[in-house]
Amino acid sequence: MNQLNRRNWLRTAGLSTGMLMLGNTSAFALNQSEELFFNDELIMLNANENAFSPSFRIQNAISENFDLVCRYPFRIQDELIDAIAAKEGVPRSYVVITGGSTEGLKAAGLIYGRDGGEIIAADPTYQSLLSYAENHGAKIHRVPLNDAMEHDLDAMANRINEKTRLIFICNPNNPSGTIIDANDMIDFCKSYDHKAVIFSDEAYYDYITEPDYPSMIALVKEGRNIIVSKTFSKVYGLAGLRVGYLIAKPVIAMQLKKSVMANTNVLAIKAAQEALKDDDFYKYSIAKNMEAKLFLYKTLDELGLRYVPSHANFVFFESGRPISQLQAQMKAEQILIGRPFPPLDKWARISTGKMEHMKQFTVALKKVLS
Repeated sequence: MNQLNRRNWLRTAGLSTGMLMLGNTSAFALNQSEELFFNDELIMLNANENAFSPSFRIQNAISENFDLVCRYPFRIQDELIDAIAAKEGVPRSYVVITGGSTEGLKAAGLIYGRDGGEIIAADPTYQSLLSYAENHGAKIHRVPLNDAMEHDLDAMANRINEKTRLIFICNPNNPSGTIIDANDMIDFCKSYDHKAVIFSDEAYYDYITEPDYPSMIALVKEGRNIIVSKTFSKVYGLAGLRVGYLIAKPVIAMQLKKSVMANTNVLAIKAAQEALKDDDFYKYSIAKNMEAKLFLYKTLDELGLRYVPSHANFVFFESGRPISQLQAQMKAEQILIGRPFPPLDKWARISTGKMEHMKQFTVALKKVLS
């Protein structure tokens, strides 16, 4: 089978499989079908993944570029850099492509944490940057979230000293799902970016429900010492392909590029390019996430369980029992939930999924907590 015929076969096979299951629904609705679930599999509500596979449009962009996987990704990476620069309104020199945002987080952790660098972060929050930095000799100052499960910016500011190199802010925060008041976030960045680089992890930015909530990319454009990370793993549904990016002023971006370890791949680049154009899937992902969150809120209200309204694709709630215990009990019901987040050892993080997953989660949780 020659290359051209193989490409056509891949495309035809994918579309034919879709048509067999299509029925009277649209191709797009089919691709996101909530019926495509095998009951003997575990329901994965533990990793904040997008439960919906990418649209046919994105899948076609992947299948049509298999012939390029024999080539190194830097040959086509400029196309994605151009698309991201246009989306974010920055020059190309501000963009750093990474193998998922995790690679960007680790690169920053290495740069600012090595040789005893000090980093300030909330607690609990996403640990990838922090744990990697610790592996390379960093000292981490972990500042507890406030009673509303939000970053305590005043307490974080009080930890700044002459050895502080980086302030890490996951916003929306993982695992609490909270965001920082927009004015407070802007004021904090403007007040302290001359004392340490501020890293704004915006992996869940697309899910924020507050109108006109600003990305800190606006401050990067002002030339401030801020790094913003974004990912295609969440709303775009490309977690398995590993592609993300950082936005920073050129002098910082150049440092980050030198510390990027693996980068991404050809198919991820092509998928990401198409994802940026696929507004239908973007809106669909956000709508389905909100539907699942509202269902989770209803379940938790019925059970009288305290939870934090979320600006992400997960909900954090107080279960009343050690999470290691709840994890095991829910797994016995074929459902995986989020890991423990010390010191909040009785709080559970549930990722949003398809509605049949949410319904099965509700049944299982009520059974386990009864």
